[in-house]
Amino acid sequence: MLKKLDPILHSELRLAIMSLLISLSKTDFTYLKEQTNATSGNLSVQITKLEEVGYITVEKSFKGKMPQTSCSITKKGVNAFEQYVNDLKEYLKM
Repeated sequence: MLKKLDPILHSELRLAIMSLLISLSKTDFTYLKEQTNATSGNLSVQITKLEEVGYITVEKSFKGKMPQTSCSITKKGVNAFEQYVNDLKEYLKM
């Protein structure tokens, strides 16, 4: 029987964010926005959802007078992403 895919990671934008963070560990909001081609509002909402479940941490700071947001993947996020990929592989074997 196939496992249910993680609904948090099954969203295209959240999966894209996690895919970028898996390889980078940490990056800023601007880079994520450029790479995903998402609007600021949508990206912000999806980052919040990932943060709420503990898959990423968000750090807000200032660079001069400009606000800066950076995201890092957590161990829980790495484990969830790896499990999601393994679950997908099971689907592809069918």
